[in-house]
Amino acid sequence: MTDTFRDHLSVFSTSLSLREQRGAMLASNIANAATPGFKARDMDFQSVLASEVGAGPMAVSDARHFATGTPGGAQTGYRVPVNPSLDGNTVELAVEQMEFAENSLRYQTSLTLLNRRISGLMQAMKGE
Repeated sequence: MTDTFRDHLSVFSTSLSLREQRGAMLASNIANAATPGFKARDMDFQSVLASEVGAGPMAVSDARHFATGTPGGAQTGYRVPVNPSLDGNTVELAVEQMEFAENSLRYQTSLTLLNRRISGLMQAMKGE
């Protein structure tokens, strides 16, 4: 029974953990905005989440089928700046702040969805 609950909620816990990691990465970028030679890092959240929960490219059963996605997508990488800096720093403060705000909003959304899912499971167990 607990495995069923764990499986049912695992994508939410994984999402929250990855959002936290991405938030720390973006905060590090913002903190190092004035550090010469610092390279801004980020992760492709969708590909990392898909690899963590075991989702991957769609299996093909015929040579004429097209494979979707790329197996083992990039986990973390360096951000390519729009306006490169003379000191080699690739942090663009406006971009990092926007990404950080969006990540925070998505973290809160994931947390709200997890809370609603748990509330629904509790109501089902109580028979309400």
